[in-house]
Amino acid sequence: MKYQFIQGQQAQHRVGRLCQVLAVSRSGYYAWRHRRPSARMRANARLVQRMILLHRQMKERYGAIKLWRMLVAEGVPCGRHRVARLRRQHGLLARRVRRFRVVIEHHQFAPPAPNHVHQHFVAPAPNRIWAGDLTAIATRVGWVYLAVILDVYSRRVIGWAMSPRPDQHVALTALQMALTHRRPPAGLIHHTDQGATYTSVAYQQRLSQAGLVASMSRKGNCYDNAVVESFFSTLKNELVHEEDFLTREAAQAAVFEFIEVFYNRQRLHQTLGYVSPVQFEAARVP
Repeated sequence: MKYQFIQGQQAQHRVGRLCQVLAVSRSGYYAWRHRRPSARMRANARLVQRMILLHRQMKERYGAIKLWRMLVAEGVPCGRHRVARLRRQHGLLARRVRRFRVVIEHHQFAPPAPNHVHQHFVAPAPNRIWAGDLTAIATRVGWVYLAVILDVYSRRVIGWAMSPRPDQHVALTALQMALTHRRPPAGLIHHTDQGATYTSVAYQQRLSQAGLVASMSRKGNCYDNAVVESFFSTLKNELVHEEDFLTREAAQAAVFEFIEVFYNRQRLHQTLGYVSPVQFEAARVP
């Protein structure tokens, strides 16, 4: 490391002075400069190049563990701590931005449903528990609102819709997408917060028609709907905070690519044993 520092500073300072300050010999430094890189150094250089390529391919979304698991899946021989160390040395940092959320105040006109989940976000099979919520995404022309429905079993986004207005229609569109694709059995638990979007008469009637059992979190408790909150955090950190959407259409196109191409089918999910939601379902659903 000292020799590398001297090499980087020799344009600004005399080599002899740098060697004196760092307590190394000039002959040792020049011998190091002309020495061929070791096999370990060459292997690290190759590994770093692959890490940089994957880091860019995943749009800087993965931390050390997921990056290491991708390398192992490709057959690249490497250890987790080695990947973490090289990642730090070369500045391959995942996007992490402080999460924020726009809160829309509503007047509630219907009582909330009971909480049937109680923060136990585990399902024995698909289509047993769904969770939904609504979030806001900023664009140059104003906010656009995203409603999603996730299957708790696999964390897969099975229904989603976007609209300039945070009303029951965008939530109903996301719900209808999930119903069309999944055709769930009667008795499925549908879990959301207590917002007017989900307590509206139209939304509750649609749940009843489909045979779904409404469940709602306690007011003001984000942990009661942690599965969807976690998805929104991932969406914001890995996509939204790094983009400047000129239009709502541009935001919708980016969200489509994130959900349908990356999140559902490619993104490694720690809760699922580092496979994607689609892979998790395919491996466990007959």
